[in-house]
Amino acid sequence: MPITLGEIAQMVDGQLTGDPKILVQGAAIIRDAQTDEITLADSKAALTQLPGSQANAVLLSNNLQYTDLPNIRVENVHRAFANIVRHFHPPRQAGRPEISVDAHVSPTARIGERVSIHAGATIADGVVIGDHCTIYPGVHVMAGSKLAAAVTIFSNAVLYENTVVGENTIIHSNASIGVYGFGYETVDGKHQLSAQLGNVEIGADVEIGAGTTIDRGTYGSTTIGEGTKIDNQVMIAHNCHIGRHNCICSQVGIAGSCVTGDYVVMAGQVGLKDHLQVGAAARLGAQSGHMTDVEPGDTRMGTPSQPSREFWQSFSVWKMLPQLRRKFKELQQRVAALEEETRGADKRNAA
Repeated sequence: MPITLGEIAQMVDGQLTGDPKILVQGAAIIRDAQTDEITLADSKAALTQLPGSQANAVLLSNNLQYTDLPNIRVENVHRAFANIVRHFHPPRQAGRPEISVDAHVSPTARIGERVSIHAGATIADGVVIGDHCTIYPGVHVMAGSKLAAAVTIFSNAVLYENTVVGENTIIHSNASIGVYGFGYETVDGKHQLSAQLGNVEIGADVEIGAGTTIDRGTYGSTTIGEGTKIDNQVMIAHNCHIGRHNCICSQVGIAGSCVTGDYVVMAGQVGLKDHLQVGAAARLGAQSGHMTDVEPGDTRMGTPSQPSREFWQSFSVWKMLPQLRRKFKELQQRVAALEEETRGADKRNAA
């Protein structure tokens, strides 16, 4: 519903500069905002984009100033803007929790209170599902798996047998948890699958993105620490132990038996070789490849990875290579000319 700028300022506990009676009918980012909508700016770079926006007002971080539009300044611009967006696009209310008659639930499964299991989901023998869980269509929870309270699993995700999931965890569509690790022995010229006897244990408040794969341990558990957030299309191999509150961005590939500390950040397309130790609060830059352990707090970039300062120094030199090559060829020509001149002078002196 439409709302005035003054009402928005009250909603987000912000400081308004401009006419409080201005009517706002939506909220959108700078690029997409229309003439009756509010937008947000969270940096000085964003302020430079505002003159091209059609928005009739802007939400600002407290440290920014902009006088060409009515504005509301707040301490946390993204949290406040999310509240505004929810006003215009309130979340759909979930239906009454129920187990669909078209779901396949084993009679030996134990289902908690107020659980929703949608049509086409499969809950196998011995599964335990805690209170307030939501299982969407096409999910397959295999035998012996255990879900704590308030777990949400979106459509077509698969949890292999004996997977353990902590409370408030979200698993997005098409994730595969507990699949066999990529481990083989070559016997008589053929690759034979090695033991796949472990499982995956996921802590509380974890989020696992769509299409992500987490392999089971060979004998024990592959573990994902409490509060860790994993983006779409990430690969975590067998026997890995991922620490608490890691942020792992899209298309990261982590080979077997790697261990990360708490609060590690891996940007998109990072690759780790097997058996690496990544220390707490380390930051691994996008598309970097890591062949050796990473110390706590380090920031590393490039392939093979190196400390970020060294990387940027090397990159600066790399950008100069065409110029240096031209200079080198010029110097070669000058040296050749000097050598020819010297040989000529030697001949003349000998004569």
